[in-house]
Amino acid sequence: MTKSTIWSILGAILALVIAWWIVSALFSLLWFIAKLALVVVVALAVYAGIRAMTRNVRD
Repeated sequence: MTKSTIWSILGAILALVIAWWIVSALFSLLWFIAKLALVVVVALAVYAGIRAMTRNVRD
């Protein structure tokens, strides 16, 4: 094996490690955004429910 081949193999391994880390970080970010959106939807539903119950009590 030549020096060029060794550097190519090491470069490919490094590229895989970096790509794995980036994809993992992106999936974590996407999961956080999805969870945050779900929390907002549930919070709005709870708020609407509480508001509807208190509106009925006042009337």
